[in-house]
Amino acid sequence: MVKTPFIHTGGGCFGAFTTKQGRKQVKQWGCLVSSLNLRAIHPEILDRLDADYFLNSKSRFSARRGVPERVCSDNGTNMIRADKELWAAALSWEKDDKVHNALLRKGIEWEFNPPNASHMGSAWE
Repeated sequence: MVKTPFIHTGGGCFGAFTTKQGRKQVKQWGCLVSSLNLRAIHPEILDRLDADYFLNSKSRFSARRGVPERVCSDNGTNMIRADKELWAAALSWEKDDKVHNALLRKGIEWEFNPPNASHMGSAWE
């Protein structure tokens, strides 16, 4: 089995940036995922800074780069909520054999920095 460069990742959200869509100006945020092996990066754009949009960016990331085994991040509220939703979804997939066999999901280990310890972000901060 070939391992992807993004098997161990670190990431975080940043922004808000004002961008133009047509004639109106909207706020958007960025989500930057960094490979802890090769220091490669994968940027994503978020329309809102909540767990649903963050989960969508993680699914787009996984579709392009592969499902990571370990994700490191700071204690952003959207990331903590996303971690809880991913674990709840993974438990429901285990109960449904059809979904479990179709998706073959692995558990993602999500590691958070301690609160008020931004210096522990190292490569992804």
